[in-house]
Formats: sequence, structure tokens, C-alpha cells
Amino acid sequence: MEEQAEELRELMKNDTQDKKPAPADKNAHKTRIIAITSGKGGVGKTNISVNMAIAYAQLGKKVILIDGDLGMANVNVLLNVVPTYNLMHVINKKKTMKEIILDTEFGIKFIAGANGFSKIANLSVQELDDFAKQFSSLGTADIIIIDTGAGIANNVLQFVAAADEVYVVTTPEPTAITDAYGIIKIITTEVIDHPVTLKLLVNRVHSADEGKRISERIITIVGQFLGYKVDYIGFVYDDPVVQASVIRQKPFIVVNPTSKPAVCIKHIIGRIEKTEPAENEGVSNFLKKFLGKKK
Repeated sequence: MEEQAEELRELMKNDTQDKKPAPADKNAHKTRIIAITSGKGGVGKTNISVNMAIAYAQLGKKVILIDGDLGMANVNVLLNVVPTYNLMHVINKKKTMKEIILDTEFGIKFIAGANGFSKIANLSVQELDDFAKQFSSLGTADIIIIDTGAGIANNVLQFVAAADEVYVVTTPEPTAITDAYGIIKIITTEVIDHPVTLKLLVNRVHSADEGKRISERIITIVGQFLGYKVDYIGFVYDDPVVQASVIRQKPFIVVNPTSKPAVCIKHIIGRIEKTEPAENEGVSNFLKKFLGKKK
């Protein structure tokens, strides 16, 4: 317990330092698009996505969270909102993007995904152009976080292939570790035909050492067998506050901002903010890659 307390004190110290904003380019605004995925369900991916989005908002960022888990959409449950419209309403020209975006009590905006969204590439040129114009309106955001589904469904891989930064969530469970390697293998060998930033986040750990040990195991295997570099972005403690917050339908970073998982999330956001954004990121480039277009 004392070891964890010391680790948390160190994280909070680092978090304070990480909150110093990086110099911004005043001549251009590029939206940072992050896809959060996992090799299997049940590793806490959606919880991570929601709390990361709120942590970004707490830094003063304009954040949009998109529920890309089209089969088991549950971001709205954690946010305690009931979406009436989703992305398919925009694709079908029944609503504008502005009309489907929901404001939440947590300082972030939310867009519900929809089954069939992965079929967008089958639309006519005019329909694609109309949707692209609507989607481009999201470019006023600083951060877009996409909570993808788990596994290797086509819609998951489309979101992952289009994002410039992909965070793979795993846990210390052997099956989760195996599946994390599996999804990384598919991303790096079968999907991505352009550079993508892949980072690993280990959820539900009992110590910082455990998180580091798990990440090093996966990163070593990926480097050895796939020849691909994956970075370790951080860990999140296993803690009862997470389950309690789910029951209350309020993110744990709001329920208990000083809890161990909340401090970990803030530290991870601080580390992300210290990294330089990819040169080709932004909503327009996301769309080009999502639709399979070349630059």
C-alpha cells in the first residue's frame, strides 16, 4: 500500500509538470484524432476513452467523443445521455452534424455511432462529398477521441487505419495480453499502409511495475516478430472507484478526481500532450484515410 501511495505521489508530481501547455502554432489549427481500441472486450476501453476525453476537457481543450463501438455502443451509458440521432442520420441527410452532437455535463461533446457506418465508402461521389463537408465541421475541436469496438471487425479497423494515434488497451490477464498482440499484428501487417503511432495502455494494474512489465513483454514481442515500434503510454490502477462510477453513470475522474485511476488518466494525458502531433493529422486527412483515398 505504501508503494502505491509513493507511486501516486510521483504521478501527481509529474501531472502538475505535464499541465504546462506546449507552444501552439497560431497559424494553423489541427484536430488531434485518437482511436482507442483493444484486442478483446472487457478490458475497460470505453471507460478509458470517456475519462481521457474529460481529462482533456479539464485542460481547456474542445473535445468530441465519438462512440465507434457500433455493435455494443455504451459510451452514452457512462455519460448518462440518451442520443436521439447518430452518424447515420447525417449520412442519410436527415440531420446535420451540428444537430446530432450532444453536449454533456462533463464539458465534452458526444456523437453516437451507428451500425452501417462502415459502409460509407459505398456511397456515391456526391453523397460522400456531402458527408465529408458535414464531418469537416468537427475540425473546430482540439481533440477527437474515437472509442472503437473491440477486436478485428471491419468498422474497428477502418477507424484505426484512419486515426494518426492509436491506443491499444490491455490488462494483465493472459488472454488480454495475447489479444492485444493479435490486434497489433493485424493493424501493422494487414491494415496500415501508412505510418501510424501505436501506443500501449495497461489497465487494472496493481503497481507501476506490473504495468511496465506487461508493456515491455508486448513491446518486445511486437518488435521481435513484427518489426514494429510500439510505445508505452502508461497504466491505470485497478480500483473499486471505477465500478462504483459505472453504477452511478458518472466517470471516475468526476466522481473522485484524486482517486488512483483518475491521477493515472491525468498523467497519461500529460504525456500525450508532451508528444508532437503527427504532421498529417486533422479531420480532412482522417476522412481521406477512412474512405481509402490517397493524398
